[in-house]
Amino acid sequence: MKKIPLIASLFVSVLAFSNEPPTTKTQYKENFKGLAIKQQQLYNIPASITIAQGILESGSGNSELAKNHNNHFGIKCHSDWSGEKAFYNDDKENECFRSYKKVEDSYLDHSLFLTKHARYKSLFELNAADYKAWAHGLKSAGYATNPNYASSLINIIEELKLYELDVLTPQIKPIVGNSFDAEIEVHENKVIFVKSKKGDSYYKIAKRHGITLHQLHKYNEKYLSIDILEEGTIIYLAPRRNHSRVKRHIVLDQQMTLREIAQKEAVKLKPLMRKNEINSPDEKLLIGEKIFLR
Repeated sequence: MKKIPLIASLFVSVLAFSNEPPTTKTQYKENFKGLAIKQQQLYNIPASITIAQGILESGSGNSELAKNHNNHFGIKCHSDWSGEKAFYNDDKENECFRSYKKVEDSYLDHSLFLTKHARYKSLFELNAADYKAWAHGLKSAGYATNPNYASSLINIIEELKLYELDVLTPQIKPIVGNSFDAEIEVHENKVIFVKSKKGDSYYKIAKRHGITLHQLHKYNEKYLSIDILEEGTIIYLAPRRNHSRVKRHIVLDQQMTLREIAQKEAVKLKPLMRKNEINSPDEKLLIGEKIFLR
C-alpha cells in the first residue's frame, strides 16, 4: 500500500473545502488514544504503533478518506471485504478502499487485518513495548511501499511520546492467543470465535487461548452452562456486538430462542431483547418470526 501520494492529495482536498482548522497530531492522539489502548489490550498491538499509523495514514484524521469514510489506516478492500467501499487514486487510479460507519470500526478492522494475515505473523512474536521493532516489522511485511515508513512511525511516536501509552496499557496476554492458529475464525459481525472440539469445555478453551474462564463466560453470556460442550459449538473469544453490522433482521426457518440467535449472530442478548421487545430469552420463537438485529 503506497500511502504518501494518497494522504497528500486527500489532505489538500479536505482543506480546500472545509472552514474547520485541521486536526493536529497532538489532538489526534488525545482523540483516539483510548481506542488504541483498547486494541492493545485485546490484540497485543502496541497502542503507540496504532496511533502513529493513524496519524501517518490519515494525515492526523484530516484526509478525505478519514473524514468521509472513517478509514484511518488506508486499508484497501481486498477480496475478503464485503462492506462499504470508497474509490480513490493511489498506486493505481480508482482503487477500492474500505469505508466504515464509525472510526471505532476502522480501529477494530486494523487489528483484525494484522492478526488475520500470515505475513504479519512475525510481529506478534515481538515485545508489544518495542515500538521500533514493530515499525520496522510493518515495513518489512509490506504494509506500505514508502521506504521511510518505519522511520516516519518512529519519529511520530517519539515526538508525541506515544510510547507512554504502551506503558499505561496493561501487558496482558492477547485474547486471540496464537492469532494464526487455524482454529480461530472471524464472524461476519467482526467477532473472533472458535468451534469447540470433541470433549471441549469452557475451561479447556479458556486455557488454550490464554483468557480467564470468567472472560469466556462473559463474552458468551453463559450461553451454555453444561460442562462438556457439543462438538462444533461456537464460542466467542471477544465481546459480541450490540447489533449486527451486516443484517437488519432475520426470518426464522426453525424454532430458536433469542439466546440461541444472539450466539449465532454474534449479538449481545440484552440489546436484542430490547430491539424485539421480548422479555424471555429462552422462550422458543416460531418459524417465520422476524427478529431485528439492529
